[in-house]
Amino acid sequence: MTIDMFTDPAADPRAIPPRLGDERATLAGFLDWHRRTLELKCGGLDPQQLARRSVQPSALSLLGLVRHLADVERYWFRRVMAGEDAPPRFYSQTVPNDDFDGSVADPAAVTQAWAAWREEIEYAERFVADAAGLDVTGSARRGPISLRWVLIHMIEEYARHNGHADLLRECIDGAVGQ
Repeated sequence: MTIDMFTDPAADPRAIPPRLGDERATLAGFLDWHRRTLELKCGGLDPQQLARRSVQPSALSLLGLVRHLADVERYWFRRVMAGEDAPPRFYSQTVPNDDFDGSVADPAAVTQAWAAWREEIEYAERFVADAAGLDVTGSARRGPISLRWVLIHMIEEYARHNGHADLLRECIDGAVGQ
């Protein structure tokens, strides 16, 4: 049985998180690895494939995951940690599931989603690099929260959604792994 992998394991573009790094470098390394994993799982697909839904009645799609994670990045790093007034890009109170429901097979929508995702990651990476330490706090709905907690939560968020992406991608073209 031949298994179609996303990429040749010898050419995997992701950086291995540091094995002996300090806490910030290790957390940032694992978060980067998970971000690049999502990108890898979506690689080489056209807008139709990226917008393909999993199973009814779910609106889950790879494009929806990119849109959702752009807003998750935005929420935790801009709104909670930096205290910015940064409303979500892909959903609202009136349309709370539009990050997924609004995922359409349109090249412009795909370009917009990836651009937003990359912009939010760039912001988050700068924030983490410039923070005085992992004990820096932001303000969440339930009170103060540390950058350390946010980084661990983001790793968990990506890990969970990368599992979804595994199943979605396998249904699209049979690619598995990584």
